[in-house]
Amino acid sequence: MATSNESAPFKEQFHSLKNLPPFFHSIWKTSPPLTLANTLLRLLKSGIPLLLLYTGKLIIDEIVRLLDAPEKDLQHLWWLLGAELGLTVLSELLNRGIALTDALLGDLFSNQTSADIMRHASTLDLYQFENPEFYDKLERARRQTNGRTVLMSQVLSQIQDIITVVFLGAGLVAFNPWLILILIVAVIPAFIGESYFNQQSYSLSRGWTPERRELDYLRYIGASDETAKEVKIFNLSGFLTERFRELSHKYYLANRQIAVRRSLWGSLLSSLGILAYYGAYVLIARQTVHGVISLGTLTFLAGSFNRMHSMLEAIMNRFSRITESALYLRDLFDFFAIQPAIVSATGSLPFPEKLQSGFIFEKVSFKYPNSTRWAVRDLSFHLQAGEKLALVGENGAGKTTIVKLLARLYDPTEGRILIDGVDIRNYDLDSLRNHIGIIFQDYIRFQLSAGENIAVGHIQQSDDNQRIAEAAQKSLADQVIGQLPKGYQQLLGKRFADGVELSGGQWQKIALARAYLRNAQLLILDEPTSALDARAEHEVFQRFAELIQGKSAVLISHRFSTVRMADRILVLENGRLLEIGSHAELLEKEGKYAELFHLQAQGYV
Repeated sequence: MATSNESAPFKEQFHSLKNLPPFFHSIWKTSPPLTLANTLLRLLKSGIPLLLLYTGKLIIDEIVRLLDAPEKDLQHLWWLLGAELGLTVLSELLNRGIALTDALLGDLFSNQTSADIMRHASTLDLYQFENPEFYDKLERARRQTNGRTVLMSQVLSQIQDIITVVFLGAGLVAFNPWLILILIVAVIPAFIGESYFNQQSYSLSRGWTPERRELDYLRYIGASDETAKEVKIFNLSGFLTERFRELSHKYYLANRQIAVRRSLWGSLLSSLGILAYYGAYVLIARQTVHGVISLGTLTFLAGSFNRMHSMLEAIMNRFSRITESALYLRDLFDFFAIQPAIVSATGSLPFPEKLQSGFIFEKVSFKYPNSTRWAVRDLSFHLQAGEKLALVGENGAGKTTIVKLLARLYDPTEGRILIDGVDIRNYDLDSLRNHIGIIFQDYIRFQLSAGENIAVGHIQQSDDNQRIAEAAQKSLADQVIGQLPKGYQQLLGKRFADGVELSGGQWQKIALARAYLRNAQLLILDEPTSALDARAEHEVFQRFAELIQGKSAVLISHRFSTVRMADRILVLENGRLLEIGSHAELLEKEGKYAELFHLQAQGYV
């Protein structure tokens, strides 16, 4: 059993090499000309070491010959020295070319991979972003973008060095085949040791992905403009620092154990290689003394053996790093292999240009993934075309879940949602979402310009300054932007230089402008004005109701002075429909809505 366990890391490392073909296919797609140029430069460079060593042999042999020659004709020697100079200059030029194409290709590949990760992440389902295991995969994929450009250079260098070793090996075999056997004995033990400890390091790094994400989070909240107030007020610095120190020290101890063992075994195995090298040196020195080989050949063999020993050791060690990196490549490809469940069906329909009957929930029930509790249960109601519907209920009643189902961020677990009599799953996903505008309570305050912050509501119109200005005027954000030094070009937030921070109410007007920019048939406000006072929120919703005449709307607010302006009010409790009707109708029923309304009204007395 012990043998099986010891061999497992090497099997896994060799198995990881299957990740290299798709990796290089991605590199080739990034830039075929640069990839081809890099490969050709490396092929040319691989033959230079043998030519330099052999030219050096010829130079030494020529000098030895000239020492005993009666006439000192140096012309051949100058030609040999000139050839060596030319090879040296060519080698340097090739090195520069390789370094340049490596850097350019690496930057392009890193940028392309980062863009691909962002693009693929945008296609995935919302529930996947709420899953810690998914975040671990996403974090590991993100870490591959820069490091994998190093892998590209490593693999190409490996191929280049292998070709060079083949050339040098042919030269050694021509003079003394035993030197090759000595070389193998010198490098194999060190290679096995490095491979084993690379696997150990990979297992540790992969196993600690959640903890490393926590460390990154602690670094962020411990020193961030967004958390600075709370950290100071609640004196959290000591708590956060100590938690970071404890977790980071645990990782340090686990990593130190591997590092110490690696250093000890590496020293022992490297010593074997040094002994083998000097054994070979003794062999060729003895042959030279006995006249078996010339002094130039001694220099050639010693240089070739030394160069091959160093290169084979580098190849073996680099192989371990390549297989380790290839193991990490699996993280990148695993992320790209994740596919969304919510997609447009084959032959999907475009969203209706004008809604006729509206949205119908038919016995809709929904559970969030990995949850046993029903977020909504057996829910049936009709949101008519052009109707303004308010959702009321305590926190956790299912209001935001309904919004997510309407936008098809989730699909119902049971039941179905109809749009003009057609199942929502039969509509094209992009077309559906383009006709629905949502402003959530936790809307994002983008660290972009004021104009771009509004444009995110319909990013395809980011260059339409007139539409952006009209949306700002509707939400009263134009009054805020008019006071900014650079107007619509003013950078918002404090993350970048010259940025201006807005108040909560000012940000909310910017966010509302996003909804107005979107020429949607259904607009949803999910408590985006919760930071405003009751009067200000009422004015916002009143203006909202006037500006969206003929369109459907869903309003969520805890303030009954606001929701009473809706055509109908849907009251939820524990995910179930409790009551539905107009404000007046629900007060007459003297049910849950009337109870909550009177309780809130007492607070204003």
